[in-house]
Parts: sequence; C-alpha cells; structure tokens
Amino acid sequence: MDIIPRHFKLYKPCGIISQLNSNCSRELRKKKFLNELFDFPKGVMPIGRLDEKSEGLLLLTTDGKLSDDINRSGVEKEYYAQLDGEITNEAEALLEKGVAIGFEGKRYLTKACKIDKLNALPILPEADKKLRIGRHRPTSWISITLTEGKFRQVRKMTAAVGFPTLRLIRIRIGDITLENLSPGEVKQLTNLTSKGEQFNS
Repeated sequence: MDIIPRHFKLYKPCGIISQLNSNCSRELRKKKFLNELFDFPKGVMPIGRLDEKSEGLLLLTTDGKLSDDINRSGVEKEYYAQLDGEITNEAEALLEKGVAIGFEGKRYLTKACKIDKLNALPILPEADKKLRIGRHRPTSWISITLTEGKFRQVRKMTAAVGFPTLRLIRIRIGDITLENLSPGEVKQLTNLTSKGEQFNS
C-alpha cells in the first residue's frame, strides 16, 4: 500500500532554524527549530532553507524525490528585502545582471534575476526586535526574484552592491505564495508539483 505524501507551507519566523531538530545538545538548548511550530509527520523535510534571521515561505514534504526535484528545477523564488540605504538605479541594474559573491570558498557569479523597487511599503508582520533595524538611517525595499538559491545569496548580493539586507522575507515559491499566513502558522497543501505549483487532488 502506497503512503500518500504530505506537504505543508509555513511562515518561518525570524530566529528559527530551517530544520526539524538537531543532534547537537548545545544547539537544542540555544536554538529554536521547526518542530516547535507544528506536530509534523515522521519523515517530513524542508524543501530548501531560509537562514536563521530570514523569514517567510518555507515548504515541507514527506516526498524526498519531490524535494530534490523542486530544489533542482530552477523554480522562481521571490523575496522582499529591506535594505540599508536608498538603493540606486545602478545598483539595481548590477543585481539584475548578476554579481560576484563568495560561495564555498570560491567566487560565484549569480544568474540574472528580476529586481523591482517597492515604492509603497509592503504590508508585513512587525519586524523581530532582534534585527535592530535603525530608525534614523533611511532604508529601501526591493522585490528580488531568483531561479537559484545559494547559501545566504540575497544577503550576499545586496551587500556586494553596497546595500546590506536588514530584513528578508520570502513571499513566493513557484505559484505558491505566503498569502495571509502569520509568523509560525502552518498550512497543509493538498498537492505539490516539482514546478512549485499547488493543485487540488
């Protein structure tokens, strides 16, 4: 009898590690993990990661092959990034074309991506106080859409053009969006494809 895979999406809050648990007792004492948010079924795994300080959409599945397929498929991932300073048109153009970042000890040129400056502030939950976003220095917001996902890629990219990321929220993977989820909220998906699509079974 085949076991029906289960899929979930959640709003990962700032301050939580993108894994279910840890074998390190020190980490368990000092860090927070996804299993604190929901009673996930055995065998569930995150599809991709968000670093500890980043927040937003995270997909999980019990289907290991699907997880690999989505990670390798080049599906679009869209983020909102709050930047330190007012980003310039020149910096936006550099990001879109691709910039050099460090990855696994080597120089890596990022693939072309889509950048949109957000003229209106996005409606989002209040920022975690641990982020210490300055109130006196101007900031700006961009939407950045990637088809790859290197470790801390968005943060490295914006820093490379002189505008470090202060707050980072993933809002979309494929056609699956954060919708109106609150930080820490988990929703079960009816089905999931390797293109990051959700459909009713």
